[in-house]
Amino acid sequence: MDIFEAITALTDYAEEENLIEHADRVWCINRLISALSLDEYKEVRAQGKYSLEEILSSVLDYAVSNGLCEDSVVYKDLFDTEIMGILTPRPSKVIDCFYEKYKESPELATAYYYRLCRKDDYIREYRIKNDIKWVTATPYGDIDITINLSKPEKDPKAIAAARNSVQSGYPKCQLCIENEGYSGRVNHPARQNHRIIPLKLNGENWCFQYSPYVYYNEHCIVLNSCHTPMKIDRAAFNKLFDFVKLFPHYFVGSNADLPIVGGSILSHEHFQGGNYEFAMAKAPIEKYVVFDGFDDVEAGIVKWPMSVIRLRGKNTDSITALGEKILNCWRNYTDEEAFIYAETDGVPHNAITPIARCRDGVYELDLVLRNNITTDEYPDGYYHPHPEYHHIKKENIGLIEVMGLAVLPSRLKSELDKLKTAILSDMNISSDEQLSKHAAWADYLKEKYIITKDNIDKIFEDEVGAVFAAILEQCGVFARNEEGMHRFLKFIDNIK
Repeated sequence: MDIFEAITALTDYAEEENLIEHADRVWCINRLISALSLDEYKEVRAQGKYSLEEILSSVLDYAVSNGLCEDSVVYKDLFDTEIMGILTPRPSKVIDCFYEKYKESPELATAYYYRLCRKDDYIREYRIKNDIKWVTATPYGDIDITINLSKPEKDPKAIAAARNSVQSGYPKCQLCIENEGYSGRVNHPARQNHRIIPLKLNGENWCFQYSPYVYYNEHCIVLNSCHTPMKIDRAAFNKLFDFVKLFPHYFVGSNADLPIVGGSILSHEHFQGGNYEFAMAKAPIEKYVVFDGFDDVEAGIVKWPMSVIRLRGKNTDSITALGEKILNCWRNYTDEEAFIYAETDGVPHNAITPIARCRDGVYELDLVLRNNITTDEYPDGYYHPHPEYHHIKKENIGLIEVMGLAVLPSRLKSELDKLKTAILSDMNISSDEQLSKHAAWADYLKEKYIITKDNIDKIFEDEVGAVFAAILEQCGVFARNEEGMHRFLKFIDNIK
């Protein structure tokens, strides 16, 4: 379609999807022709029905051909986000609509907001659908595996431009509220179509938004309105429960507040949540424990590869008070025989990843015990994916993976496809530069299975899932055996 067809189709799309009202149409068209450096507009109807991806592709083709945009995924993303920002309702209107719908129900409000983020292309649905997903049965229940392909990789030209660009302190990070409407740059995504919902948590100003790279249904980010560092304490537990009380159909959790075991952005306090039930949430308590003075809180160790204490009850004040006791004890806890050190050379190692939810009026707080100690043998972290599994995943295990959803690197798509071909053709995997990292694992698979073209896909899915479960076990501070349980209970006995 030509550019006038694309402008007409794009405006039609925005009106049909309730991004704009009919009264906004002429204004939006004029904004679009300005962004495209056009002097005029002719209403030309497209011959057929086109998706948003197809319409934006035509707009980008025009922009590249006319020198408005470089032919690079990074620059195209900056440009088409500017285009979609023209068609996205102003923040005040989104907030008003959200809270009008909230009066009817929290579910209606989040459904409206999530749909907006998908239809205004903040969440690029046509990329999300390319993510590879499956479920693997493990001794801990069915866990989710994803190979995330929705975040585009920068091309060499954009990488060079980002390296040579002047570093800006605005916004301070990608979580700051100043991202709303920001035009972006080569080293920072454009956010003209981004809208944020303000909240009050524990008496503080917070905000609620969705992740542009949704890993699960309604994957949201809850962020402090101020650029302040991550901190796990009783106030953080209160904030988690305040959010769950506002949105009982959502869970919410936080990464730990230390490097290696924490999230990718420790400089800005934030949580992640959504409308999804992870395998860890389904996992039962396998060993109940009692804490003196907390008769109204049910507590126990969860049957999960990582070390998790679950607290349940109707009184969130009691749960957070007990959570604080457990956190303070864990921060200072050392058990040399279990290779747990609270600190070495003044550097703290113990932290907690908390997750809150509500089930039928009963509140739950899962406290995942983390430790980020490193050794000469494990410089990336002892309670971290060990080198034998780095061919599948080397990156940190954060909140989402703690709960049972593997976010695996995009490289695995091509590597695993190539590895399947190599195994079926009996190729020498060790001699291939890209595949040699998988050689030991491939030998293990060939010894374990009679592999055919009919069963290889299922074998790979099951065994990648098994690797992820084993990685989670490595990240657990107490081993999944009798001695590990003894050490876990010894820690619990220290909580006073």
